[in-house]
Amino acid sequence: MNRRNFLATTAAAAAAATIKAASGATVTPFGQTGAPTLQTPLPLGPLPGARYPDSRLESMKKPKVSFGPTGFPAFAGTMAVERVATGFRWAEGPVYIPAWRCVMFSDIPNNRIMRFSEDDGHVSVFRQPSMNSNGNTIDREGRLLTCEHSGRRVTRTELDGSITIIADTYDGKKLNSPNDLVVASDGSIWFVDPGYGIGGYYEGIKAEKEQAKNNVYRVDPKSGDIKVVVDDFVEPNGITFSADEKKLYVIDTGFTDGPDNPSHIRVFDVDIGSGKVSNSKVFAEMPKPSITDGMRCDRDGRIWCSVGWGDPNEDGVRCYASDGDLLGKIHIPETVANVCFGGQQRNRLYICGSSSLYAVYTSAQGAMKP
Repeated sequence: MNRRNFLATTAAAAAAATIKAASGATVTPFGQTGAPTLQTPLPLGPLPGARYPDSRLESMKKPKVSFGPTGFPAFAGTMAVERVATGFRWAEGPVYIPAWRCVMFSDIPNNRIMRFSEDDGHVSVFRQPSMNSNGNTIDREGRLLTCEHSGRRVTRTELDGSITIIADTYDGKKLNSPNDLVVASDGSIWFVDPGYGIGGYYEGIKAEKEQAKNNVYRVDPKSGDIKVVVDDFVEPNGITFSADEKKLYVIDTGFTDGPDNPSHIRVFDVDIGSGKVSNSKVFAEMPKPSITDGMRCDRDGRIWCSVGWGDPNEDGVRCYASDGDLLGKIHIPETVANVCFGGQQRNRLYICGSSSLYAVYTSAQGAMKP
């Protein structure tokens, strides 16, 4: 079962089970209200029925520990899930740019990178075409790094707006379709290269794979050399480090290729300087047919990951303790692809949910890396 068939099948099942499409619904321009896939149009701002504490923030722990370090840090009495922008075909790859006080994210099928300004809520197009960009992050100099599906490459946007190619080949052959990436404190760039972007014309340009395996790569910060650090994933997807950079987390969404394949997060011990990873183990299993796509780590070592594509009751964000214990969920009325921490205190979680960008303040702070 290829990814397109998987997406079509799971989306249809979810819709039939829980959602009746609004009759006569039309596509909504970005920045305006309305959600054509929902029976009741959603406004911008707090979601309908929000009451503090928002019932969409589900703690898996008893209330007496929900506010402490072992509880769910999104569960507090002064916050609610907000829909801050809408009108996209598939929102992905968010990154917060502190210097501009904005969130950049990809709208993959529309072939553009979007910009949401948190000071006044303005939404604009940063780049179009974007080579069907997916994952974004920033380096230590604040420059935008982007994974491109149709470009089959990783690029850096310089401060003057020019674009530098970081990686587009390995061992003399084109990469498959770089998907997500993270930058370590030594400047090394780690990225994943599944085959999704070359599987058809919706998210990229259909093409034959040249890399036999879907690998995880590391780009050396000094030489620019590219090497494979892990080669046994079915479909490597989201990637992040722990706050102390002693652990590497990588999502495997191989379930999109077949029901017996993984839908989980793996964790490795890592030496960022040498690029050596070891002691692989499963960190968290996702409830099939749902998958997780992207994730971030907070300063206390918790992992925040997206959930979607399967059971609509699982659509949203999950938060795990560093030992893999599920702490809580944030329920979102759309399939969620990816998340990032932003805001001046890095305590606002931005959530890419299909056609919309959502946000919620938390009592956690994102790790000091994009």
